[in-house]
Amino acid sequence: MIETNETHDPGLRSWLDSANDDTLGFPVQNLPYCVFRRRGAQGGYHPGVGIGDQILDLNALAQAAPFSGDAARALAACRGSELNALMALGAPCWSALRLALSRGLRSGSPLQGTIEPLLVPQADAEYVVPARIGDYTDFYISLHHATAVGRQFRPDNPLLPNYKWVPIGYHGRASSIGVQQHFHRPVGQTRPTQEGGPPGFGPCERLDYEVELGVFVGTGNALGQRVPMDEAESHVFGLTVLNDWSARDVQAWEYQPLGPFLSKNFASTVSPWIVTLEALAPFRLPFQRGADDPQPLPYLASARNTAAGAFDVRLSTTLSTDTSRREGLAPAALSHSNFRDAYWTVSQLLAHHTVNGCNLQPGDLLGTGTLSGPTPAEAGSLLELTQGGKAALSLPWGETRTFLLDGDEVALGAECSKPGYPRISFGAAVGRILPARDLSYVV
Repeated sequence: MIETNETHDPGLRSWLDSANDDTLGFPVQNLPYCVFRRRGAQGGYHPGVGIGDQILDLNALAQAAPFSGDAARALAACRGSELNALMALGAPCWSALRLALSRGLRSGSPLQGTIEPLLVPQADAEYVVPARIGDYTDFYISLHHATAVGRQFRPDNPLLPNYKWVPIGYHGRASSIGVQQHFHRPVGQTRPTQEGGPPGFGPCERLDYEVELGVFVGTGNALGQRVPMDEAESHVFGLTVLNDWSARDVQAWEYQPLGPFLSKNFASTVSPWIVTLEALAPFRLPFQRGADDPQPLPYLASARNTAAGAFDVRLSTTLSTDTSRREGLAPAALSHSNFRDAYWTVSQLLAHHTVNGCNLQPGDLLGTGTLSGPTPAEAGSLLELTQGGKAALSLPWGETRTFLLDGDEVALGAECSKPGYPRISFGAAVGRILPARDLSYVV
């Protein structure tokens, strides 16, 4: 478990003025990773680090070779078009590179003259998913979300018997994960309107978002090798914002007996930015369970996890529509929640995923599942906010929504903040819904 060090000093300032602007959330204490290229460029994408309103091109910095030791080794791994090579190196190299970058970007650094010409404005950049994601697992770790959704279908017994004992998850689709996605409304089968009748078929009518965080795996584990709790975080590169879009009407028909399939795999949107676990060290919290809840089994428990396994990460959701954008109106704020309220921690997800010998690989993505809070205003989906579509939301410009319509754009954000420390931003996962594609070939 990473402790705070000199890179977390709240008094650090950068020679780049915009890095000291707390509204941006990209101070020298953050240094999140992305993969980008200058907008309109014909060349390939390269790893970068966010600082202020700029991106430091790590491929270009690697050619200058300003570092030594593990930092140099880590920087050399950033010469490609994705972060997997860096992820595979492990925590000592990640930490060494963070320290070297922090020192190079601080006020008074002798490397300013080397680094400054390698900065690219974020406004001039276009992004891709920052790692090659081999596999994607989505968990279901919010007790509040599981209870709220379960209550809609099983009012007297909303949680299934295994929920408080095992981190529930399913295997998702890695190929449809993207950044800044514009995707077409999915189509599929839906529940029959009459008992015993044929299912419906057509465009999804109950399209929803899900507020999640994504956990990017760093170093993997060999097939058959378990990752114990006290080693789990050394296998985690960092966290990102994740929107795992859901076709609720398709899901209601298909999810039994084997769980979600076409209702989930049409699109999942991540932020372009990965915030490292090391950057989050000042925002750790104790992991707590209710006195009446069962305590985790021994393979999911550790003293370190109990002391500081949770993270204070605030999540937010906004919605804009064709109408609001045409009228130049600000997006509507839908809800806020916090990762600290999750029922399972990052370490527990890694430990559980590998307890049967499953081998994780650099770049694999684990979703937390919808992160809702204990109050109705902290719901992480429209399914909860509208009580399954029974209570429409009123938007500031006069429209209402139960589920998402074509042209709607959802932006999920995350940040860490506390008095006396610079704000840490995760950027945003932004997606917009396009009309369903032509269905003439199937009807």
